[in-house]
Amino acid sequence: MNQNTLILLAILALLLPFLGFVLLIFWGRKRLPRQGDVIETGLVLGSLVLSFIIFFNKILYFPNPIEWKFEWVNFGFVENWGEMKITLGILIDNLSATMLVVVTVVSSLVHIFSIGYMKDDVRYSRYFAYLGFFTFSMLGIVLTNNFFTMYVFWELVGVSSYLLIGHWYEKKSASDAAKKAFIVNRVGDFGFFVGIMIIWASLKTFNFGEVFAGIEQGKLSGGLLTAAGILVFCGAIGKSAQFPLHVWLPDAMEGPTPVSALIHAATMVAAGVYLTARTYAMMSADALTFIAYIGAVTAFIAATIAITQTDIKRVLAYSTISQLGYMTMALGSGAYVAGFFHLVTHAAFKAGLFLGSGSVIHAMHHALHKIHDHHTDPQDIRNMGGLKKKMPITYYTFLIYTLAISGIPLTSGFLSKDSILAGAFAFGKLSGHTAIPLIGFFVAGLTAFYMFRLLILTFHGEPKRKDIFEHIHESPKVMVVPLIILAVLSLWFIFGPNPFDASATWVEKYIHKPESVVPHEQQFEFNLPKEGVLVTEYEHALHEAHIPAMLLSLGMAGLGILFAFLTYQWGKISAEKVANALKPVYTFLKNKWYFDELYQNTFVLATLGISKFARWFDIKVIDGIVDGSAHLTKLWSFSVGKFDWNIIDGLVNLLAYITGFFGYITRLLQNGKVQTYIIYVVFAVIVLFYIFLG
Repeated sequence: MNQNTLILLAILALLLPFLGFVLLIFWGRKRLPRQGDVIETGLVLGSLVLSFIIFFNKILYFPNPIEWKFEWVNFGFVENWGEMKITLGILIDNLSATMLVVVTVVSSLVHIFSIGYMKDDVRYSRYFAYLGFFTFSMLGIVLTNNFFTMYVFWELVGVSSYLLIGHWYEKKSASDAAKKAFIVNRVGDFGFFVGIMIIWASLKTFNFGEVFAGIEQGKLSGGLLTAAGILVFCGAIGKSAQFPLHVWLPDAMEGPTPVSALIHAATMVAAGVYLTARTYAMMSADALTFIAYIGAVTAFIAATIAITQTDIKRVLAYSTISQLGYMTMALGSGAYVAGFFHLVTHAAFKAGLFLGSGSVIHAMHHALHKIHDHHTDPQDIRNMGGLKKKMPITYYTFLIYTLAISGIPLTSGFLSKDSILAGAFAFGKLSGHTAIPLIGFFVAGLTAFYMFRLLILTFHGEPKRKDIFEHIHESPKVMVVPLIILAVLSLWFIFGPNPFDASATWVEKYIHKPESVVPHEQQFEFNLPKEGVLVTEYEHALHEAHIPAMLLSLGMAGLGILFAFLTYQWGKISAEKVANALKPVYTFLKNKWYFDELYQNTFVLATLGISKFARWFDIKVIDGIVDGSAHLTKLWSFSVGKFDWNIIDGLVNLLAYITGFFGYITRLLQNGKVQTYIIYVVFAVIVLFYIFLG
């Protein structure tokens, strides 16, 4: 198989989901069998097969990146610019080939799960159409070789997520969540757009390779380069729900649960991490430090909020934000491969956690329907308990996912999280930014605590409501099979033979940290090779940190699990008493650090205030000026009309009247009678006689 064939397969893998979208959106509801769900699912599975073919051929037979590009538009020669043209194309390297598989695997399993979960939905066909549209948009982000089409597909992902989050738009909470997600993401995307414009203005190209070459040649450097890197990362802050734009993700749980698994666990939110990985070579030391701190702060904030939430999907939402923070922190601290590795492993176990929660919610809905209870919240873990007995497959797969996200050995999560923490440990040691590894290890303990809290309250103990429990049953096969597959993908042997050594995984073998193209003075000093030394200081520190980081990580995870069991399984610690003793802290965390209230009372109210002022200014000032001008024009016209009517026309009419009067008088004198004329002559002679002789 040659490179051209791989390019064609990549284009086909990209277009198949879009073909399904077109078929379903126009003919799905009435003309296609089963409203087209099997067609869309089959096309996405086709993309999955093609992705595996591309992946294995790329990593085994093509060590160098494969790129295909074409000239899209040529503006010709522009003064002070040269030839202005835009080239587009496709890039297949190990990074994009791996992401192809991640996106299509999760999307395929979500499609299959949705056949059971969304059965009898009022907009069933449209739902599958939008899934296909999202998959197409996400694959476009993965395959593009330039910033221009990256941004186009970036916005298409935003549109499709808006449509899927607001699928049940008749619910105000769902439509509000869709709008919130769309608007908050636009804030980050604006920064992304400005960063792209800086790159275009400086380097006259959008192509990734040409951009990196231009930076290496010094065409973009210094503070402007750092600004461009941070602004491009703003796109990731929005899409990957990083602080301070993380507030949209928990509300997005209003969408169907399979959507949460696809968009908010494995693919869309991972797009920001992928963007950061793709543009890593252009990031200066200052930009990477900024990225590392954003990731660390995000991981910490989200983890602290997750320990107080009672909605099963919201716990997972904040967990997602926290794990995305981990990935971002890893990239910023130089652990490039570890950050991307965690993206891959997290995709499987977090998608599984969301689909597992969907299985529970599906069973709860069914039970509540049976007892005609329309008020109890089927997503509140305080209404659950004891579900392990009725839903064993869901429970054991959920347990594997929980172990994976907690970083317990024999899972994929252990391998990737251990790599991240080792990288953070080495970074803190060399750079002096010790807060980053401290936050990383602390969050590892919090993650294990809140995830096992969720597991115990949902599946262990006695049922909170026996009337609900009696009608609970395991989900159908079409829903549990994806859970089993994702559970298998969450185990260590998918990535390597050694469950304790991340360096032995295929990710470490085939995904390599790109060489920085920024000027040496803008790189981390410990990333520069020293004369006579075969490895960089960072690599040496990373190797030394592996064992301590692993032991500390396991210790923190173990403590988290222990406290979860002491509190929620064995009752040795009263959660209620702890919450009452730390009431201000608990309330603060329960209310999500009051970010929503803060934004509502600042940015939202300010925006509304500006809008109201603009409306007032438009009505009173702009419209006032226009209306005043119209009034003055009307008054002037009226005055001119009066002057014309009364003065100009009056004078003309007076002259006509006088002329008419004299004409009338003259007409009386000139009556045509001879006798009258003789009298006038005689009278005139008499008058003249008296004048001259008198």
